[in-house]
Amino acid sequence: MINSTQVSFFTLAAYCDTGAFKHLYFMIVMCLYMLILCSNLLLIVVICVNRSLHEPMYMFLCSLFVNELYGSTGLFPLLLLQILSDIHTVSASACLLQNFFVFLYGGVEYFNLAVMSYDRYLAICCPLRYNTQMSFSKITMLIAVTWFYPLLFCLVMTSLTSSLQLCGSIIQKVYCDNHAVIKLACGDTTAVNISGFFISLLSVFSLLLLILYTYGKILKVCFSGSKQTRQKAVSTCTPHLISLLNFTFGVLFEIVSSRFDMNNLPNVLRIFLSLYWFTCQPLLSPLVYGLNMSKIRIIFKSLVFDKV
Repeated sequence: MINSTQVSFFTLAAYCDTGAFKHLYFMIVMCLYMLILCSNLLLIVVICVNRSLHEPMYMFLCSLFVNELYGSTGLFPLLLLQILSDIHTVSASACLLQNFFVFLYGGVEYFNLAVMSYDRYLAICCPLRYNTQMSFSKITMLIAVTWFYPLLFCLVMTSLTSSLQLCGSIIQKVYCDNHAVIKLACGDTTAVNISGFFISLLSVFSLLLLILYTYGKILKVCFSGSKQTRQKAVSTCTPHLISLLNFTFGVLFEIVSSRFDMNNLPNVLRIFLSLYWFTCQPLLSPLVYGLNMSKIRIIFKSLVFDKV
């Protein structure tokens, strides 16, 4: 843990004075959080209760929705408390815990999207071998890897960050994240920076290469295949590509804003963009997959209207 005699509380300095509007902002953020919870939870239930959806693609989707529930819960409760509070402070232990949540959410989301691109590659490029390649044991192993490796990386980085000697307590954000805490260190951060570099190299860049490789193969099949093959590729890959590009945009902005001075942007815009990957991704994914995948739409309608 962070030495409590050195830093016992952090100040989240990016909050602006909302005055009489804080209750309105609280209700807006609360509605947003409830919408994220309900939409993701609803699709998890739809996938779990229907055996016809117990296929590789939908099982990976279920893992994606679970992670988005987890990531939103790591952000919104503290965010709601801070909106109502006049003093925007958070204890060192709570900050460290949220730091862990943020790191794990981003890692699992990216791993999950990479596994889904691999699944689409097998379905489109190797359709005859798809059922044998995507056995239940392999699906279980891929989902376990999707959660285990980010968890391992997060434990390493959080433990290294918690051992740093800090000379400040002001974080220029509305939530705690790993890089923001490291910037407050007054001691040697070489071990943390090297570890972060290798973790990024092993995870983000290797996953990006996997995604580029799979979509390169899919495009090759689309251009050389029949019209039916192209239609199948477009219908199954479009939701995944939208989700992938949306999440990548949010993460890239977060990385850039953490490492460069963004004071020239209005404060409200900085806050919105820093929360983009936490809010827009969990909102967009259920919408994109729920509307674009006909099987989910049909089963959802049968569940709702049959009950009515």
